[in-house]
Amino acid sequence: MRATAGQAGRVVPVYALTKGRTHTTEGLDMPLEALVTVSGHGARLAGSLDPEYRAIVDLGGLRPISLVEIGSALGVPVGVARVLVSDLAGAGYLVVHAPPPTTAGGPPSRALLERLLDGLRTH
Repeated sequence: MRATAGQAGRVVPVYALTKGRTHTTEGLDMPLEALVTVSGHGARLAGSLDPEYRAIVDLGGLRPISLVEIGSALGVPVGVARVLVSDLAGAGYLVVHAPPPTTAGGPPSRALLERLLDGLRTH
C-alpha cells in the first residue's frame, strides 16, 4: 500500500520512488529555480500515472511551480523531485522552463530568489 503525497508515514521509501536514481535520465539541466508546467499531453493523460507522478502533474497544472515547491508539496528531497520531474518531462507530460542564464555564470538574481522564497512561504 502506498502513502499519497503529503501523508505522514510514507510506506514507500523516497529512494524507491526514483528506483535509486539520483540524476535525471534525460540529462536535463534543472536548477532549483526552474519552473515546471504541464504540457497538453500531460493534462490529458495524467490519470494513468502513479500517485507521485500524478501529484506533480496536478501541481504543475495549477500554475508554474518550482522544483523546490514540488519537493515540499510531496514531502521528498529536492533531488527526488528533480528525478521525478525529469521522468515526466522526458515522457512529454511536463515542460521545464529554466531561468535565463546569469551573467558570467554568477548566481541567480536577488529578484528571482525572492520570488522563489515567496512561493515557498505560501505553502
